[in-house]
Amino acid sequence: MNSNVDAVRQRRSIAGAFVGTAIEWYDFYIFGTAAALVFGKVFYPGIAPGSALLASFATLWVGFLTRPIGGAIFGHFGDKIGRKNVLVITLIIMGVATTAIGLLPTYAQIGIAAPILLTVLRACQGIAVGGEWGGAVLIATENASERKKGMAGAWVQQGSPAGYFLATLMFMLVSTLPDEQFISWGWRIPFLFSAILVGAGLVIRLKIEESREFVAAKKLETVVETPILEVFRRVPVILMLGIAASIMATSLAYFLSTFLLSWTTNSLGIDRRTMLNILLGSAVLQFVVQPLGAKLAERTSAQKVMIGGLISTAVLVVPFFLAIQSANPLAITVTVYLSIIGVCAYYALLATTLAAAFPANVRYTGVSLAYQLCSSIVGGSTPLIAQWILNNSNGSPWGVAAFYAVLLAATIAGVWGLRRVVAKHHERLPEAAMSETTLRT
Repeated sequence: MNSNVDAVRQRRSIAGAFVGTAIEWYDFYIFGTAAALVFGKVFYPGIAPGSALLASFATLWVGFLTRPIGGAIFGHFGDKIGRKNVLVITLIIMGVATTAIGLLPTYAQIGIAAPILLTVLRACQGIAVGGEWGGAVLIATENASERKKGMAGAWVQQGSPAGYFLATLMFMLVSTLPDEQFISWGWRIPFLFSAILVGAGLVIRLKIEESREFVAAKKLETVVETPILEVFRRVPVILMLGIAASIMATSLAYFLSTFLLSWTTNSLGIDRRTMLNILLGSAVLQFVVQPLGAKLAERTSAQKVMIGGLISTAVLVVPFFLAIQSANPLAITVTVYLSIIGVCAYYALLATTLAAAFPANVRYTGVSLAYQLCSSIVGGSTPLIAQWILNNSNGSPWGVAAFYAVLLAATIAGVWGLRRVVAKHHERLPEAAMSETTLRT
C-alpha cells in the first residue's frame, strides 16, 4: 500500500471517527443541558426544586450506568468482527433514542410513564455511547501512521467539544423563546435535530475502512473468544489505572454543563443565556487548545503534558470557586477558561494513551471498559454528588470545591501510574507497547 493510499485511509478514518463521535456527544450533551434547565419541571413536577434537580440528575446518571454495558457488548463484537460495523450500529441506536426523547409526552400528559420512558431512552443513549468512544479511538489511531497516532487520537477527542458546542448552540437558540414556549415545546428541537445529524453521520461513517491492526490480528488468528475475560485476566491493573486516568475526562464536562449551569442559573441568579454563552465559548476554546496539546506531546512526552495540564487546573481550584461564589459572569468566564486549558492538554492525549496501553486483540474492550466504567462510577455521578453536597452545605461552595480537587488528584495519580505500569509490561506485552510519538519519556 503506497503512502498516498495510506494518507487517504488515515484522513478518512479520522474524519469518520470525528464526525460520528461529535454527533454522539451532541446527543449525550443535550440531555445534560436539558436536565439542568427543563427536565425537573417537565418530568418531575410537584416536588421541591432542589429535589427535582436531584431526580433529573439521577436520570442523567442512568446513561452513565449503562455505558459500561455498551462498552462490554460492543467491545466484544468490535474485537471479534471489527470496528467499522459496530460504529455504524452505535450511531443508529443513539440517533433513535435521542429523537424519541424529543417526541416524549410529559408527566402532565401520561403521568409516571413519562419519567420511566425518559429513563429507558437515557439508558439506550448510554449503551450507544459506551460502544462508540472506544471504537472511534481505535478506527482513527489504528489506521494512522506511528508518527500521527497522537494527533489522530486528539481529533477523536475533538468530537467532544464539537458536540458540546453544537448542543449548547442549539439550546441557546431555543432559549430565546419565552419561558412558557421553551418549557412546553422549545426544548424538544435540539433532540429532534439529531435525526438529521445522524443521517449525515452515517453517510460519512459508512465510507471508513476497517482498522489495519484489527485486520492484521485476525490474519494472525489472535482474535480471542471472550475479550472481556481476557482483559481482566491479562491486564487488570492497567484497566484500573485506565479508569483512574479517565476521571476528569468523564466528569468535567458534566460538572460544567449540568451542575454549574444549574447552580449559577438557579441559586446564584445568573441569566440562563449568559451562562450558555460562557459554556459555548469554553467548547470553542477546547476545540482550539486540544490539538496544541497533541503537538506539544510530540516534542516532550504525553505524560508531562497531561500531568502538567492537570496540575495547572488544580492550582486554580480556589480562584475558580471564589469566582462562582461571587456570581460575577466575567470572573466565572476567566476562571472556567483558564481551568479548561489545562484539562484540554490532558484530554487531547487520553485516547491515544489508553489505546496504547491495551493489547490489540482486546483493545476495543479494554479501552471501552476503562473509559466507560469511569463514566459510570464518576462521570455520571458528578452532578448528583455535587448537587447533594451543595444542598447540605447551606450554599457554601467549599464542599463542592473539595470534591472537585479530589477528582483532579485521582486523575493525576491514574495518569502517572498508568505510564509506569505499561512501561513495566512493555516486554511481556509487546503488542501493547506505547508509541514513541505519544508516550516517550
